[in-house]
Amino acid sequence: MSRFSSSLIALLGLFMIGSVAQAGKTVTVEANDQMKFTVNKIEAVAGSELTIVFKNVGAMPKAAMGHNLVVLKKDANPMAFSQAAMAAAATEYIPAQMKDQVLAATKLLGPKEEETITFTVPSEPGEYVYLCTFPAHFIVGMKGVIVVTAE
Repeated sequence: MSRFSSSLIALLGLFMIGSVAQAGKTVTVEANDQMKFTVNKIEAVAGSELTIVFKNVGAMPKAAMGHNLVVLKKDANPMAFSQAAMAAAATEYIPAQMKDQVLAATKLLGPKEEETITFTVPSEPGEYVYLCTFPAHFIVGMKGVIVVTAE
């Protein structure tokens, strides 16, 4: 085998390893009528792709027990966001004046509905809160964290 062939094979191998390292991660998070997420911590690598399959497994009507999953930027204030969200029924409890603090969000789901969101994990390591913004759900504990680590 020539040096060129060996180098080409080595380069292709490195490319494939790099592709695997950047491959996306998929996590399923369920919400229920007890206002809880089944997953409260997601670990992700900075700059990778993250897919969250979000399912409302509850039975109560959307108007009484709707759920969403909203991922906030690192420096966002989740309590302030959830309080502002209470007055944002027209925009599915995403306050328009704070939309710039959202990294990714599902729509508000009723019983037995699901939605998938995919986004690029921020490049800055740290903790990024996700929450349900339906009134009072965050306050009773419907939240989690995405822990972003360096590559």
